[in-house]
Amino acid sequence: MRFKKELDYVHLSKYFYIFSITLTILGIIFLAIFNLNYSVDFRAGSNVDVSLSKNLTVDQIRTAVANIGADHEPNITPGTQRVTIRYDEVLSSQQDAALKSAITKLDDKASFEVNTVDTEMAKELARNAIYSVLLSCLGIIVYVSIRFEWRFAIAAIVALVHDAFMVVAIFSIFRLEVDLTFIVAVLTIIGYSINDTIVIFDRIRENLRFGKQKTYDDLKVLVNKSISQTIMRSLYTALTVFIAAFFLLLLGGESIKMFSLAMVIGLLFGAYSSIFIASPLWLLLKKNQKAKPKSKPAKA
Repeated sequence: MRFKKELDYVHLSKYFYIFSITLTILGIIFLAIFNLNYSVDFRAGSNVDVSLSKNLTVDQIRTAVANIGADHEPNITPGTQRVTIRYDEVLSSQQDAALKSAITKLDDKASFEVNTVDTEMAKELARNAIYSVLLSCLGIIVYVSIRFEWRFAIAAIVALVHDAFMVVAIFSIFRLEVDLTFIVAVLTIIGYSINDTIVIFDRIRENLRFGKQKTYDDLKVLVNKSISQTIMRSLYTALTVFIAAFFLLLLGGESIKMFSLAMVIGLLFGAYSSIFIASPLWLLLKKNQKAKPKSKPAKA
């Protein structure tokens, strides 16, 4: 399968910009109103993962743990012979023992994994996660600015921030749980995003060296040509990783489900951001560049 070289990617990009801007505004609204659905990793409390030998309903579990002495109602997430019970408070040793005893009465073969995060640790984890993303972006800006130029750097950062924020927006809109594996997924998505973007930018720079671009239309043709020359490589790379992440989502355990889902979502957005976001944005910035005056020939 080959894409026609005359396909106008720059023209098509306006539809992707409209879609991305709409989803960005929607994501900002949901983040402002509801914020993210943080897991116990980023919120003080206790998270109890229970492996069961029989199927129990949420009502059975809720009734069983109602009298352990907790101040708040737990959030119970059912699964296939597995259930997660999350409290917005740190359970004491007595409450922990009471919970295990109550579940064991329903299923004497149940096993438990309890994760507890205090308030200070939750704040530190959230702060470090933000710092890691910001430092990654800063490093990419420096790298792209040195290797290419500042216009490439701005376009690349917009593309990778777009990919990362789209994942955050989807998780906020659908109230999906954000845990530590989510941060790992976002950093991985940033890596794939910048990789695809650099491949296209490298081809644009190479074609600039051997072409004579005098007008905006000349640059537009060059960008479309560069994307055509690299699009199959970008799509094959994204598709290969997408298939792996998709099957991890379907067949993987509960502990990596949010990581796999974030990867799947991020790769879908990343598949078009380098083509329809980063490259047209560079073209827009380049369009406003003032032409350098030609040097006058020396008089004899």
